[in-house]
Amino acid sequence: MPDRRRRNGVHSMSSNVIRVGIIGADTKASWAGASHIPALVAQPQFALAAVATRHEESARSAAGAFGAQRWYADPLELVHDPSIDLVTVAVKVPAHRELVLAALAAGKAVYSESPLGATVAETEEMADAAGSLHTAIGLQGRLNPSVRRAAEIVAEGRLGRVLSARVAATTFGNGPESVSAYEYFDKAAAGAGFLPIAAGHVLDVVEAVLGDITEIDARTELLWPQVKLVDTGAISLREVPDHLDAIAKTSSGAPVGVQILAGVPAPDAHFSLEIRGSDGWLKLTGNHPAGVQVGDLVLSSNLGFTAPDSPAATGTGPTAAEIWNGASINVGEVYASLARDIVNGTHHTPGFGHAVHNSRLIARVEQAARTGHRQS
Repeated sequence: MPDRRRRNGVHSMSSNVIRVGIIGADTKASWAGASHIPALVAQPQFALAAVATRHEESARSAAGAFGAQRWYADPLELVHDPSIDLVTVAVKVPAHRELVLAALAAGKAVYSESPLGATVAETEEMADAAGSLHTAIGLQGRLNPSVRRAAEIVAEGRLGRVLSARVAATTFGNGPESVSAYEYFDKAAAGAGFLPIAAGHVLDVVEAVLGDITEIDARTELLWPQVKLVDTGAISLREVPDHLDAIAKTSSGAPVGVQILAGVPAPDAHFSLEIRGSDGWLKLTGNHPAGVQVGDLVLSSNLGFTAPDSPAATGTGPTAAEIWNGASINVGEVYASLARDIVNGTHHTPGFGHAVHNSRLIARVEQAARTGHRQS
């Protein structure tokens, strides 16, 4: 493939412009196109240097639509492009391991979507390979400005003794209907079902505000074992749970009741985390149909508080479906944090070590549900 680099558009890291290559930036129903692209465009410390997919036509189209300087039909060519500083991996979970390990071996900073691996062992392998390289994991909900402010209020003790918390969360996914492109979410081997994604994100936000989950009881259900693929009319068999009820204890001492319901009509989608303390209450609410991690959240409380910071990005990708409006907000916060780390040599952004923590937490949820025994 000819080098389509614009010579005077290529920067060195010394200029503090971080050159990003996105693997999986497709113009069709692409999470990267809806979230990562507008998150980067909004922040001048980044430049979209390259995109890669598995097919020349889609890669070329994505470069044109998103304004990338180069495109690759082989993701490993992007990984080994010496002008790329940060590799973003936004493809199906089973493909993460090969690409992430290759990028780390090439000495790149890596931002991977969550879950990082299809299993706990895969996740641990990638975290071990990261060493001192900068990494970011796509558990972006915890970096939402309202979540960060809520965490500060709790940590400062302004609620007094935290007495209880309650979470109600929904997603329009994982219901009785899907499309063939998303069929893999329902297969156990993919490691990308309802628990690692929907529950993984919700429980991570709980931990961001209330501290790590130290004990958990859980019950899962498989409400829709047969899934209709609306684009083909075929019936697919779901192999993984699609509902969770859990009771957890957190390091702040607060007991938390959690219900995560899938297959909810998009207009009915809702997220709420309500925390009651001896001296006050706070609440985080949102209504993005895809879950807490995707859209913005609103913080309310009977206590006075400083308004959450304005998000670094709010835009929408040029090819994104309307349902993904708001997807750049939390992803933009991850990029902003990662940029500070890269420039300052710090490691504050939740990275692959945090991905291991989340993966192990979901394994404990599965164990609790399977055995009926509380997991510590």
